[in-house]
Amino acid sequence: MKNTSGNSLINRFLSIVEKIGNLLPHPATLFAGFAIFVVFLSGFLSLFNLTVQHPGTGENIEVVNLISAHGLHLILTKMITNFTNFAPLGTVLVALLGIGIAEGSGLIGAALRLVVLKSPPKLLTLVLVFSGVLSNTASEVGYVLLVPLAAMIFLAAGRHPLAGLAAAFAGVSGGYSANLLLGTIDPLLAGLSQEAAQIIDPAYEVNAACNYYFMFYSTFVITLLGTWVTEKIVEPRLGPYMGSAESVKIDKITSLEKKGLWFALLASLLFTAFVLGGLIPQDGYLRNPENGDILKSPFMSGIVALIFLGAAMAGIAYGVGAKTLKNDSDVMRGMAKAMETLGGYIVLVFFAAQFVAYFNWTNIGLISAVKGAELLQSSGLGPIPLMISFVLISAIINLVMGSSSAKWAIMAPVFIPMFMLLGYSPEFTQVAYRIGDSVTNIISPMMSYFALIVAFIQRYDDKTGIGTVISLMLPYSVVFLLGWMVMLILWIVFDLPLGFGAGMFLSYM
Repeated sequence: MKNTSGNSLINRFLSIVEKIGNLLPHPATLFAGFAIFVVFLSGFLSLFNLTVQHPGTGENIEVVNLISAHGLHLILTKMITNFTNFAPLGTVLVALLGIGIAEGSGLIGAALRLVVLKSPPKLLTLVLVFSGVLSNTASEVGYVLLVPLAAMIFLAAGRHPLAGLAAAFAGVSGGYSANLLLGTIDPLLAGLSQEAAQIIDPAYEVNAACNYYFMFYSTFVITLLGTWVTEKIVEPRLGPYMGSAESVKIDKITSLEKKGLWFALLASLLFTAFVLGGLIPQDGYLRNPENGDILKSPFMSGIVALIFLGAAMAGIAYGVGAKTLKNDSDVMRGMAKAMETLGGYIVLVFFAAQFVAYFNWTNIGLISAVKGAELLQSSGLGPIPLMISFVLISAIINLVMGSSSAKWAIMAPVFIPMFMLLGYSPEFTQVAYRIGDSVTNIISPMMSYFALIVAFIQRYDDKTGIGTVISLMLPYSVVFLLGWMVMLILWIVFDLPLGFGAGMFLSYM
């Protein structure tokens, strides 16, 4: 690959991004600072007697001063419940427990190897991108397993290893908001969106599958676009591989692994039959017992529990068949290992929960939303330019702040209420955010696995650096952004549903 270490425009831009990103503190510290800032801001704004009329109830809303005895009492007495009642916390923990069993038993790794090894050579790129998109259901497994595996596969096939690595990385990270399955990020973002939506409507609920239809079709769009970029732009630019890395044979699926996969398939089919048996009959046991509805039913409200049960059943079945799980202690060990990765997340959530609670108590979010909505209404922007602008804002912020949930915890309390007052659903705002958050992941040095990708690339070219990764992945970022924008415009024009029980517009606003 050509050396990109000169004073190119990309490297100058990247240097600015790095400097800005390095100035940012740890996300948990950032939220702690935001929480303190909101407290002092509430005291300052209370001096000006700011009031707005609640769009739903008509009552006057004013800033609540937290620099007061009442504010101190709230902060001290609600600190624990702010944390324990924070919507994303429990959902992520429960979902990841099931994923931990599937990953710890070896099911996810074996399934990825099987898919890639069985792919016809002509479809190899497509399968890698597609596998990358699907792998983000299981959190970091795509980064640590599929990305280096893809480089090995391309090298074994006589193709440039960095092209394979780029294709997989584009699917895993650039296609982060596309999938055929729900993953841990879905309930996490939905919980944050629900917290923000309840600033306007305390009864509003956002379910984990609220963007599922859009995600489902995005999977095929991102797979096709990623394949095209790899084969038409990235691989021709790389040319033949001239490095010293030798081809490594990828282990085939063993007989025990095959047995485990069959066991996992059987368990998955049984679980699917259980779910369908509760949904297909009008009086099914997963429907609303009062009216037979699916949208507001135990199925929708319990979808995180179903993710846990489905992943756990498949993982245990694989472990029994492949003999990777010998007893119940192995199962618990897989769950515990998944929890070990969440230490930093739990610290982050504690401070994020305090910030969101303070923000809600002060009414600053509601007042900002009403004032911002009035400004946007006077601008005359329609849903297409408005949401495209929001996608771009999300994409730019993602360059300097890597955590998807951390960004959304900051942005949701401002943008969701604001857009709700303009008649746009929280689910619509969330899907626009997810597009922007995904497309610049692959060119953001602040993305948590970016350094790992650099290390993988240096196995095949020790002269590469961050600039190389940016130049390698930038075509995917641009094409994904354009493709997703076209898709979003089509969704708006035809007013298509975004997911289960989730449209783009609010009928009651």
